[in-house]
This record gives sequence, C-alpha cells and structure tokens, in this order.
Amino acid sequence: MATPIVMPQMGESIAEGTIVRWIKKVGDQVERDEPLFEITTDKVDAEIPAPAAGVLSEIKVKEGETVAVNTIVGTIGQAGEVPAAEPPPNQAREQADGSPAAAVPTRSSAPPPPRASRPTNGRHQRSSPLVRRIAQDNDVDITQISGSGIGGRVTKHDILEFLGSGPRAAGIADPTRGSTSEARSQKPEARIDIQPLSPMRKKIAEHMVLSRRTSAHVHTVFHVDFSHVERIRRERKEDYLKRGARLTYMGFIAKAVVDALRRHPVLNASLDGDNMLLKKDVNLGIAVALDTGLIVPVVANADEKNLLGLSRAIADVAERARAKQLKPEEVHGGTFTITNPGQFGAQFGMPIINQPQVAILGVGTIEKRPVVIDDAIAIRTMAYLTLGFDHRLVDGAVADEFMSEVKKQIETFDINQV
Repeated sequence: MATPIVMPQMGESIAEGTIVRWIKKVGDQVERDEPLFEITTDKVDAEIPAPAAGVLSEIKVKEGETVAVNTIVGTIGQAGEVPAAEPPPNQAREQADGSPAAAVPTRSSAPPPPRASRPTNGRHQRSSPLVRRIAQDNDVDITQISGSGIGGRVTKHDILEFLGSGPRAAGIADPTRGSTSEARSQKPEARIDIQPLSPMRKKIAEHMVLSRRTSAHVHTVFHVDFSHVERIRRERKEDYLKRGARLTYMGFIAKAVVDALRRHPVLNASLDGDNMLLKKDVNLGIAVALDTGLIVPVVANADEKNLLGLSRAIADVAERARAKQLKPEEVHGGTFTITNPGQFGAQFGMPIINQPQVAILGVGTIEKRPVVIDDAIAIRTMAYLTLGFDHRLVDGAVADEFMSEVKKQIETFDINQV
C-alpha cells in the first residue's frame, strides 16, 4: 500500500517549508527512517527521514518549491513496484466528458540532436539558471566546476573561466553576450550573478528589520581580562577531555552570563504590550554560523548546569546545528542569546536583539594585548564583550551592572567550580 510523504511541521510556529534537495530519486529503494529529502524553514535546516520502507514512486514537490506543512510532497510504494511513467506531452488525452483532447503539436518533427551524457558523481552543485543554461549550451558537466560563490555556488564568472581555459574557449556560448567580436568592441560591464534568497535568508532579513523597528537598541561595551580563564583552561584541559568536553572560552562566558541573569531577571524577560514577562528559566541561545545563514539553537535550563554541563550542551547543539540534526524544540523558547563574531577576528560587534528577547551578548576576538596594570605595561589575554539591550525595558544602569558582574566573574572565576 502506498505511503504518502508529508511536509513536517518543524515547530509550532512554522507554517511552511522549502524542499532544498531530494536525497533519493524516483525509483530508488528506501529504508524506513533513512534520510529522504532536505528542507529549510525560517528556523532550521533538517534532513527528513522516510516514513516507511519501499520505493520512492513519486515526487510531487520539486527542489526549491515552498509548501504548507502537512502537504503531500511524494509517495513511497511497495518494493518491486514500477513507478508510473507520465505520458508524453503530445499524446491524446481523454477529457472529462469522454471526448479525446486534441494532440499538442510539437515544435519540430525532427528529434533533437543527441547530447553527450554527463556524469554527476552523485554531487549536487549549486548554480543559477543562467549558469546552468551556459553549461547546457556548451555541454559542460557543472559538477566538475569548483564554485567560488556562497556555499560553493558556481557563478557565471566560474563557468566562463572554466570554459576559457579549455578547448572551447574560442566558441563559448554565453546567452547574455553577443558574438566575440561584439564583446570586444563593447565597454566592460560589471559581472552580475543573480541568486534568489533562500527561505532562511528571507526570514533572517525579515526578523532583523522587525527587531530594529520593535526594540530601542542600545549597546554597552566592556573590556574583559581572560588571562585567569586562560590559565584555568591550560590546567584543566586534559581533565575535561577525559570527561568528554572541551573547556572553551564560550563555556566560561555562558556560565558568567547565566549566573548574572539570576540577579538581573529583567534581562531575561520579554515585553507583551504593557506587561513585562519575567522568565523563570534561563534558556540560552547560542548563535551558530552556517553556509546558508545563521541559526540560534537553545540550551534549555542553562541556569541549572555547571561549567561542564554547559560546555557539553553548547558543543552538542552547535555540532548538530551544522549537521542539520536539530529538533524543532531546540530552536524555540530562548530567553537570552550569545553571539560570537570574534571567532572570525572581529574586535567587537553591535548585535541585533533576537526577538522577543530584550538582550543579546556579542563576544569579540579573544587575544593577547598590551594593557596598563599598576602603572606598568603588561600583556594580557583580553576581549571586548558587547551587550545589546532594549531600552524600552532595560535601563543603562541595569545593563552596566549586569556587565560588571559578568566581567568580574570571568576575571576572578572560582577554580573550585571548574
């Protein structure tokens, strides 16, 4: 009996999803719970498992299409079942009243010239429709081209450069230009590769603009000495590895933040009209950069974890975010967010608040710098921490008191807690 494949609901607030890639193709054998297709929503990317074993007999929703949750996107038939082939476009079809429909004329009675088959090696290479047209016109296997665009996407420049270095260089078919002689006589133009925004990128854009319009953003920046934490990391590194965790700076920062939030609950709140909602639990969001955008998995009940537990939890959600294995509930319900632009070398950033939260902490690069200590120049491991907060609810004095506590705990961390 055929089993329908439906678009899952990845969280209570998610109404639709986009199919990024079909991992299996029509006619392939699939096992129950084997990855079948990949989807993206405004909250998470995920690989969706097959609901049953059998043969993928039908794909109803193609790659790149967005549909509502619970929409049937395909069908799994019984093993050995032959997928139904669609009739050719010029075959007469019977209308609803029983009379035959007129045959659809073809453009030419002569068959199209054969085109050499191109191996794909199982790879799915991202590219724009223009790039794929150039590849088709020049009989090029696009999977053989190394893309320089975002996420390895093949750009127009990449394919023209590939063609220009081969035997077809003199006769490259580029649908956006005239003949080679015409191209030489024209003035040089900027090369443009048009790429539609992904669903995740669209939602990020919407949320960031909404946050700017909603919250009265204010930022405060503190210079923090991580030398004490660096010494602890060196001393306890091996011990933590034996217990299955890496002792990272982020673990210390997260511990200092959740402890300070207990004493400053207004930073762990949200606004609902004229009401302030004080959250009893600290659900810590950790921003993770992906090739396709930014995702913020949540460490639930972070205030109940010690340094070891926080280190393990942060590493776990970050790893599964990159592997597209997060559960819907792991990207919802955050009450405070930490983002780390410093991992890419930024001294500090001015992060945008993750709605409906009222504060976000940005971590700058952690590095050795010369500082003045007791009227002398010394070398210390330093970093800038930036707190972005919603001035509608949080006063500057409260924000600075919170940051002072975070700074003090990092600089004087009790080694007995490690």
